[in-house]
Amino acid sequence: KKPCSVLPEGEVLIYSFNNIPRFCCVPVDFAVVRVDSAASSEDDINNAVTAIKRNGVALKGNLETNHNLPPSHKSRNNLLRTSLDLYANVMHCQFLPGVPSHHKDIDVIIIRENTEGEYSSLEHENVPGVVECLKIITRVNSLRIAEYAFNLAREEGRCKVTAVHKANIMKLGDGLFLQCCKEVAAGYPDITFDDMIVDNTTMQMVSKPQQFDVMVMPNLYGNVIANKNIANPTATLLASCVMLDHLKCVCMNIHFIIFIGRFTYIPGIIRSSFPSCIITARILEMLGRFFKFE
Repeated sequence: KKPCSVLPEGEVLIYSFNNIPRFCCVPVDFAVVRVDSAASSEDDINNAVTAIKRNGVALKGNLETNHNLPPSHKSRNNLLRTSLDLYANVMHCQFLPGVPSHHKDIDVIIIRENTEGEYSSLEHENVPGVVECLKIITRVNSLRIAEYAFNLAREEGRCKVTAVHKANIMKLGDGLFLQCCKEVAAGYPDITFDDMIVDNTTMQMVSKPQQFDVMVMPNLYGNVIANKNIANPTATLLASCVMLDHLKCVCMNIHFIIFIGRFTYIPGIIRSSFPSCIITARILEMLGRFFKFE
């Protein structure tokens, strides 16, 4: 079995991990790594980083940040990203047939720069009542994320990359990011490139999301845009399928998990508001019917 680190947030995710993959005989050994987001010490996150480096792959739930802790307490999500240099946060937002939705045929890849920008935790109080929060944009990291976006678009057979920015106001910071995207785009003549101001992007995502293919953006905008992908009740399981595909662990059982995740939602039975344990039980029931297990 291939080892995989799991950083769940809550017992419900552990339940899903322990039951569905085991039921399908997935050839992966899940090792749960506990991370206490409220701990004053960074030992737990350091242990997680070591485990991820050792296994080379991980499934991560959302590590909540306690906003009541002092400013010196660093976000565990941020520490994990910077420690492992996870510069590209890739989110695949896709319409799931069978799930009631206002929009159909959505298939967008959102690529968010992860290591700089507003979420770098670089802020301080100059004098009482005056706080300075730094937004760092560098040429090297902007070129890196743009190159990643265009390379992924080509590998996935995508036709267009859209850079999201606020260069009309932040002419130097976001202006540099946009310029880097344009430079990289020149090396990919087979892929259409355009750019869009973040304000308009949010409106377009609500009114006509089908127009987007691959999107690349700095940290904060990526968080705002991608967090609209909150209606998928089995996001964790679909992420597991992506990981299994990455590990080349492809078999009939895994494909059936994906099949369930995409096509067999039943209105009134599985909803985004239902507890994960109910959804997990429902998927196990359907797997049992398919494989004729008692």
